[in-house]
Amino acid sequence: MTQPTPLRRALALAAHGIPPLPLRAGKVPFGNCPDCTGNACGGRPNMKTPGPCACPHPCHGWAAATTDTHVLTSPAWASAWRQAAAVAYHPGGAGLTVVDLDNPDAVDWARATLPTTLTVPTTRGQHWIYQGAMRSVNAVRPGVDVKSLMAYARWLGNGTGATAPLPDAVRALAVKTPPTTRRAPQRLSVPLRGHGGECPHRTPTYLERGIVMAEQRISEARSVIHATVYRTFLAVLSTHGRCGCLTDTHIERLFTAAQAKGESPRHCTDAWTNALTALGM
Repeated sequence: MTQPTPLRRALALAAHGIPPLPLRAGKVPFGNCPDCTGNACGGRPNMKTPGPCACPHPCHGWAAATTDTHVLTSPAWASAWRQAAAVAYHPGGAGLTVVDLDNPDAVDWARATLPTTLTVPTTRGQHWIYQGAMRSVNAVRPGVDVKSLMAYARWLGNGTGATAPLPDAVRALAVKTPPTTRRAPQRLSVPLRGHGGECPHRTPTYLERGIVMAEQRISEARSVIHATVYRTFLAVLSTHGRCGCLTDTHIERLFTAAQAKGESPRHCTDAWTNALTALGM
């Protein structure tokens, strides 16, 4: 039986809402425009993040993955598909999370710890695929990577079993212990001027709307992510930082939104600290 070409496989994935991209030998992505051929535009060597080129579509790795058949079959991609050694996909773009188990010990750990889900064999282990997207993190434990948002995974077939909802046990793998230098504004004793320390807006609806808007502002950022995260943290703290409204849960939500856009825990902590300093807190 004739095997499908990489492009045919990619179009089949796109038809099911899974954004694919071509991989060359060594599981390395191509650039998706002539200016990016051979990484000439200056994108990072592993091509997992968009490069600084001015092409009409996002470039490199996960950012190049798309379900737009006009892009996939465009002349700019023709050479890449002809040379492609395999097909990858952006799990987060399809609302999926891949737990990449790289050896038998990691597989045994997953069987003992995680809910059963769609399982795909790999060269050295297995991919466990869940329904739901989250932040991608490498080396969450020996032999285990989590690939979802801002990451790509090789397409290895349909696997066996049914896709289960993303469990808290997997989400917990991406949670890092906050640095000890992180400050806790929810316990700030500085009163809001003119109100004797009373919060003038301590209503769940007002606070929740503010946090949701902050998360949305971060998640919708398409450039200057560092600056957007800082300005958003600054806005939240200027409104809620002095009256004791913020809890650890609210702060973790903001950090999670920022890390989903590629910010490291260190960058989040620095942005938060800088915002506190700018406000004299």
